[in-house]
Amino acid sequence: MPSAIDNLIALLDLEPLEQNLFRGQSPAEGWQRVYGGQVVGQALVAATRTVEAPLQAHSLHGYFMRPGIPKLPIIYEVERIRDGRSFVTRRVVAIQNGAAIFSMSASFHKPEDGFDHQFPMPDVPPPEDLPSEQELKGRFFDRLPEHIQNYWKRERPIEMRPVQFRNFLSPEKEEPVQNIWIRATGPLPDDPGLHKCVLGYASDMTLLDTSLLPHGTSMLDPQLILASLDHAMWFHRSFRADEWLLYAHDSPSASSALGFTRGCIYTRDGAMVASVAQEGLIRRRTR
Repeated sequence: MPSAIDNLIALLDLEPLEQNLFRGQSPAEGWQRVYGGQVVGQALVAATRTVEAPLQAHSLHGYFMRPGIPKLPIIYEVERIRDGRSFVTRRVVAIQNGAAIFSMSASFHKPEDGFDHQFPMPDVPPPEDLPSEQELKGRFFDRLPEHIQNYWKRERPIEMRPVQFRNFLSPEKEEPVQNIWIRATGPLPDDPGLHKCVLGYASDMTLLDTSLLPHGTSMLDPQLILASLDHAMWFHRSFRADEWLLYAHDSPSASSALGFTRGCIYTRDGAMVASVAQEGLIRRRTR
């Protein structure tokens, strides 16, 4: 049986249908709607396949417009907005049932020398000093809803080790800050573009959770409606997604049922390799 990381690589290997047109699939088992990070990763794959080396993706800006249906394929249509010597711009629209479910603009840049500075990485314990996902599940797994248990039982392609353990079943109000070590659960090919697409896939996993921390609730609250609305990423330096990366979150604001969260991603030796920003729906049901 293929491993979870093999399945992720296959998920990101879009089928070419025509020039600038690609088809992606979703896992046979999953949530009731397509995971947002999957659409981000697949859209970046589609854009990347229309760009020649040495240009590399340096930013993307996407909007989620409709929930994706897991049982249906997703068509990715790429528009070649601009081809320059130093920068290339692409627009991607993800389509199901003839309607757009996601749109993204992506910019690609030819690497060059220039100024260099960054914020320092937070001072946190290394991933080896933190409990594994298996150990964390042992603390509360039996009390999770059945559909959440079924999700956590499956092998997953991204491993996460939170620096601060939080009880999602009985959350308390906390500062809107969290740090999580992440990595792919198996080795990836030596393709820098694929590593960016895998990180795009992983980047949507924990952002909305951070905006809920000051309110004493969590994604397991059945009275909440949660959805990613827009998602932006900037790639700063080279990295491998199959090595540990620290994903540092903070949520500066939440208002009008919208939560805004930022993320900085670092290698374990302190290099900032990517930044993320997202606004999502965090609406409490009225009935």
